[in-house]
Amino acid sequence: MSAVIVSLRVKATPQEAFDVFTQEIGAWWRPSELFQITPRGDGVLSFEGEQRLITTLPNGKVFEIGHVIAWAPGERLAFSWRQASFAAEQVTHVEVRFEPVGEETRVTVEHRGWDAIPQDHVARHGFPLAATQMRLAEHWRALLAALSATFNAAT
Repeated sequence: MSAVIVSLRVKATPQEAFDVFTQEIGAWWRPSELFQITPRGDGVLSFEGEQRLITTLPNGKVFEIGHVIAWAPGERLAFSWRQASFAAEQVTHVEVRFEPVGEETRVTVEHRGWDAIPQDHVARHGFPLAATQMRLAEHWRALLAALSATFNAAT
């Protein structure tokens, strides 16, 4: 299974980075036109406890993006990831690791499973797998930069 892997250091402890990633995802998440969660956009993301990742759309509807697979505060988070256009059996997986590096934390996102989504699927826009993964990596880099900015604003 192929994967997109993106890392960025943030000015925070692993626990702080984990907390902002999970508790404030709705504040730092930035939508992508290429990878919209639903046809109506991304809405406001949130984790429901340690159970699932959801988004709440402007009309109040809730879409379940995925189920939490691993919840290890300050260390690791893993969850399934589905867009609204995915068929029931189509799913990708996201794993996030939080590793101390001096006074910072390396946040690494690994998003796997896009090779199981057909090239002609609306979520892939007809892109070959390598192009899909390149664009997805750009999106995750922008997301991690937004997460990092949360900490930079606090200092």
